[in-house]
Amino acid sequence: MPNPAIIRVIGAELFLLPVTTRVPLKFGTETLTSVTCARVRLHCRAADGREATGWGETPLSVQWVWPSALPYNERFDALTGFCRLLAKAWPGFGSSGHALEVGYDFLEHALPGLLGEYNSVRAAGAHLPWLAALVCASPFDLALHDACGKAAGLPVYETYSSAFLSRDLSAYLTPAADRAESLSFAGKYPGDFLRSVRRERLMAWHLVGGLDPLGPAELNGTEPDDGEPLLLADWIRRDGLLALKVKLRGTDAAWDYARLVKTGRLALAGGVLWLSADFNCTVTDPAYVTEILDRLREDEPRIFALLLYVEQPFPYELEEHPIPAHAVSARRPLFLDESAHDWRQVRTGRALGWTGVALKTCKTQTGALLSLAWASAHGMTLMVQDLTNPMLAQIAHALLAAWAPTIAGVETNAMQFYPAASAAEAAVHPALYRRRDGQISVETVNGSGFGMREEEIVRILPAADTAYF
Repeated sequence: MPNPAIIRVIGAELFLLPVTTRVPLKFGTETLTSVTCARVRLHCRAADGREATGWGETPLSVQWVWPSALPYNERFDALTGFCRLLAKAWPGFGSSGHALEVGYDFLEHALPGLLGEYNSVRAAGAHLPWLAALVCASPFDLALHDACGKAAGLPVYETYSSAFLSRDLSAYLTPAADRAESLSFAGKYPGDFLRSVRRERLMAWHLVGGLDPLGPAELNGTEPDDGEPLLLADWIRRDGLLALKVKLRGTDAAWDYARLVKTGRLALAGGVLWLSADFNCTVTDPAYVTEILDRLREDEPRIFALLLYVEQPFPYELEEHPIPAHAVSARRPLFLDESAHDWRQVRTGRALGWTGVALKTCKTQTGALLSLAWASAHGMTLMVQDLTNPMLAQIAHALLAAWAPTIAGVETNAMQFYPAASAAEAAVHPALYRRRDGQISVETVNGSGFGMREEEIVRILPAADTAYF
């Protein structure tokens, strides 16, 4: 009997769904007020001749994937143009196998060449970065995994084992040099590093953006009057928040310290359990971070005790910026985020002193699973971080956190910045798009593939931007 999880892509459709934020979201030196989500439908043929359709979606968050002085529209057009190129490439790829195997082959053997071809006709200063290419690739890869599970008639997380995969992890992963003698990936599969039973309810991390008002004095009268909270204390109260991720500047130590203290005091008053600090890749000297942490420990010990981890202070291209991070991670766990393109970058980060990895489905499901396995095998801590995922993007994102042994729940903030965008999906999965008692729930996510139940979601899609069969 043929393996039911073996599939080959025979068609691809790309849909572009624009979303406007209710309040601005600051990324580093830029501000996001709208985003376009790339939604993909892949048509696949299984080994027994049956066809299976998979869905994937990712926000094309230009400011996050490609910080640059280039005009926004130029960068946005480059991302959507590359998505169209991928839609054309997938039906002709020809590789067959489990989604993890096909996805890995595409990322390793097709995507670099496609990116090189795409950039060869662009000006030297306008080359699409690798992180942007991964984000463009991710809705296709997610759709591939969804189709794989559907072809097998199982939740896709139940297929990441030797029963469905023809290659073990040694085909993809190599241990760190200092573990080469004691660690082997032979006979290991992604399922060996996942929870044996998924968590149905997840602690929800709220994003405190750099422009978010913390108190009434910070309101300027331009805020929306839509019934949603505006002030952090109101968010904590309404959603029962237990965890806050604080966006910092990384270029203004006085502002960053004051922001942490003010947020921390609101957290303590509201019964919040955890904080994290995100420096947005703008720090170049570890002393910038350690001095803030040391001052916080000495002057605000109760707030310092809430700080569960620090996220990505340094520029995300580790090869170009190999900054030793041991001084930071000696004080608090230090998580790779933008730098964690794949397991090789995680290996580089570990050697530099990073101790954790923030997984994101927007860098492909395949890459997230391989990074999860490598990091777990090397004793690194895990989180699942958001890209402000609305609509279908939220489902695969939350599901990864439900299966991954994260340090504490999942970051989920689309309900802060564009809650109305997910109304159709929330009608089917209400507790996935609403935070209550500090948690979200994946209890309604069930069935084959990612269990999105997309056939029940009443959303009228625009005409496909691109389709190839």
